[in-house]
Amino acid sequence: MFRSKTTSAPQWLPLPEEPQGGRKLAEWLFFGLLLALGMLLVADYGVSWDEANNHLNGLVNLKYLASLLPVGEGLRQHPTFAITPDIRDFPDAHHGPLFEMAAVVVNFLFTDHDSRSYFLVRHLMVFGVFVGGVWAVYQLARRWLGSWRWGLLAAALLVASPRFFAEAFYNGKDIVFMACFTLAMHTLARLLARPTPSRALVHGLAIALAAGIRVQGLQLLLFTALGLALTAAAGHYRPQPAARPAYGRMGALVVVAALGGLVSIWPYLWVHSLPKLLDVSAHAMHYPWKFTNLYWGQFYKSAGVPWHYVPVWLLITTPVGYSLAAAVGLGAVGWRWGQALARRVWPAGPGPALDALVATWLLGPIGVVILMGASIYDGWRHLYFVYPALVLLAARGVQLVWCRSRQPGRGRQLALAGLAVFGLATAHTVWRMARMHPFQNLYFSFLSAPAAERLFERDYWGLSYRRGLEWLLANQPTGPVRINVTVPNYHPLYNNSLMLPAAQRHRIQYVPLAEADYFMGAYRWHPQAYPDTLGTEIYTLRVEGIKTLSIFRRPRAGAARR
Repeated sequence: MFRSKTTSAPQWLPLPEEPQGGRKLAEWLFFGLLLALGMLLVADYGVSWDEANNHLNGLVNLKYLASLLPVGEGLRQHPTFAITPDIRDFPDAHHGPLFEMAAVVVNFLFTDHDSRSYFLVRHLMVFGVFVGGVWAVYQLARRWLGSWRWGLLAAALLVASPRFFAEAFYNGKDIVFMACFTLAMHTLARLLARPTPSRALVHGLAIALAAGIRVQGLQLLLFTALGLALTAAAGHYRPQPAARPAYGRMGALVVVAALGGLVSIWPYLWVHSLPKLLDVSAHAMHYPWKFTNLYWGQFYKSAGVPWHYVPVWLLITTPVGYSLAAAVGLGAVGWRWGQALARRVWPAGPGPALDALVATWLLGPIGVVILMGASIYDGWRHLYFVYPALVLLAARGVQLVWCRSRQPGRGRQLALAGLAVFGLATAHTVWRMARMHPFQNLYFSFLSAPAAERLFERDYWGLSYRRGLEWLLANQPTGPVRINVTVPNYHPLYNNSLMLPAAQRHRIQYVPLAEADYFMGAYRWHPQAYPDTLGTEIYTLRVEGIKTLSIFRRPRAGAARR
């Protein structure tokens, strides 16, 4: 039988909020500078493999909307819609369309409709949503760790995560979903702190927002049930419980708001029935991706990767200091819950529920993917939404070490040394990000360049093609540039040409190998060197020593000049 919390029970988070002097100024400076940095850097990134198809998904859904709404015949007959598939025939209509629909509308209203303008605005929108996710991490950490300063640390760790920072400009699926998922976890924390119908409604709509990006956002309903159950149990075991909120009613309101909101923003569910959500979820779990993953030097199908695929990818792409600090934070959460259960003490307040939620947020989805053998590819991007939990735990780990450094005893010097090492390692990560720009998506935390080249796929987004095209156009300033690439690399090559000025785009010709002046080769599925028969390698792009792109002058080009 559990008893109520006593003075002998473990100390639970959150800690008391410290004085707020300087908080508003720090918030404005941090987020203002982050937005300014995004606007400064947005033009440097290429167009990723999926972006053209994602844009088409937005058009498909808007075409269906236009057929239902009184928008005028001129818009219904717009030339773009004439070549846009019907929503019933589009194979990717089950992908959440909310962000893509917004991107199409914003670009239609505010750009000159050139492809470069479209992708610049789209990338700014992705980054803006990412900043919203950083804000949600800040709010969660501020609530959980009891201080806005620790909140800013967690937010800064997310920004100073190389791969996430780069993808915050172009990954309209996983980064946008991560941000929306984190926002929903923030609204859940608010609901647990003060369960009211208005907060339940807002949380349900936040779940709908996340699920409108990826249907996996509906798993937030499980996190909500866990949080409400733990908070209700904490109230039940108090010696003199106050009037407890109707947690069951709060949960029901969340479900109604989430499902109702999702149906209202997803045209696919207007065409099909609500139970189609179950089919969509199952399809997402076992998506029939036709390519392969290069992992540990071997090629695997997306549904056949080893169980350790996600943990390994997470570790090799996360700064080592963050991983170690998160392990400390996770250990503290486990130790505190274990201590409470061993003493048969049920902890009161929302702090323990947040402990459990953050730990489950990190470990639960990874465990489900491993146990169910879900399809996964392109690194671990489909699980990016768990990364904010890792940085929250890392901030908690740093907080623990900092508290220990302020106490007398033999451990004080060790704690101070640990803080110094963490600070230096984080500064080194930021320096590496600046040096790698704009290819932070090729960051490996501790692997050498030869090991990364041999064991893991490189630049699966295909962003390096933009740099290759720009180099070719600069070194052949006039006339057509005839290029060959292997199938299916035509897609990222074409996508990146869309970021070039129109006059430069028109000079690029995609031709068979026998007619090409140049061959452009990437290394996503090609860990070995290209054969000499392709010609002379005239350009090589390396990022921290990792060979990412090669351009060859074809033999026939040299023969023609002679």
